[in-house]
Amino acid sequence: MRRRGIWATCLIIGSGLWLGGCSRSGADGTEALPVVTSAPTTAERGAQPRIVILGDSLTAGFGLTREASYPALLQKKLDAAGLAYQVVNAGISGDTSAGGLERLDWSLEGDVRIVVVALGANDGLRGLPLAQLESNLQAIIERAQARGAKVILAGLKAPPEAGPDYGARFEAVYRKLAQKFRIPLIPSLLEGVAGKPELNQTDGIHPNERGAALVADNVWKALEPIARQAAAGTAQSGS
Repeated sequence: MRRRGIWATCLIIGSGLWLGGCSRSGADGTEALPVVTSAPTTAERGAQPRIVILGDSLTAGFGLTREASYPALLQKKLDAAGLAYQVVNAGISGDTSAGGLERLDWSLEGDVRIVVVALGANDGLRGLPLAQLESNLQAIIERAQARGAKVILAGLKAPPEAGPDYGARFEAVYRKLAQKFRIPLIPSLLEGVAGKPELNQTDGIHPNERGAALVADNVWKALEPIARQAAAGTAQSGS
């Protein structure tokens, strides 16, 4: 139980440090715009449709520079592929699925075409009821789809301390929702990264720069075809 508490603290402690572009007001009290991870020019990027990545500290890039976070790396992949999208890092450290649902409406402001839902790590760390996790994720998916956005669900794993039964049922929530809504599922956001000291920071939880690059690769496998499909649909409707 003590180690589990350490895990929870590691993911939650970043909440006051960097909100990955999801803080609604700046240091001077003015309204802050969502952080765009990379931009050719402000005008060009502002006119592009958005891809919102809704997550926690894993998405926010806890312990990393903004440029090293996996949403920023996805922006670079999109740019290199000639796919004109603005990636919005909607990661808030310590957030749960309930927190993501609560801030969903303002996270989806603007012309949002794709939403990557990467929430639930803190639900698992806190041992929150799985029915609550499923309900929150389902509501997020439904509301994003109601806005016309395509949704990609990122699967996660509960910490070993949660026990094998909880862990198996936790992972099953993501598979169930992906099947129910017929949306792409990233089997594990941290595939190839979790449990490898050389790919994580000293807390053993949050990816370092090398780990974040692998996380970006995991997401890219699901994101690229959806981004191309959405871009092609936009081009056809405009022709």
